[in-house]
Amino acid sequence: MPLSQGYRRKTRALLRKSPRERGKSPLSRLLYEYRHGDKVVIDVDPSVHKGMPHRRYHGKIGVIIAKIGKAYKISVTQGDSVKEIIVRPEHLKPFMEG
Repeated sequence: MPLSQGYRRKTRALLRKSPRERGKSPLSRLLYEYRHGDKVVIDVDPSVHKGMPHRRYHGKIGVIIAKIGKAYKISVTQGDSVKEIIVRPEHLKPFMEG
């Protein structure tokens, strides 16, 4: 039987929370307001399926371009090209330089 080529293929270890992190995420992650030009880290929350980016973007740093409804449009580099993806705030963290 051929392998499934689904959207979440090979994500068993990548999209797994540790036992202490299981359950709902803190509200501060949802309520954080990002502005145009802010840098963010794409940190996929496996407990929320809506607005989830592809696993290839997990851990990448992007720049906020615009807000679209509840989600954000983010510019991310992938190799030599620049991609624009739409991600909900559950899957974003502010990037702290330092």
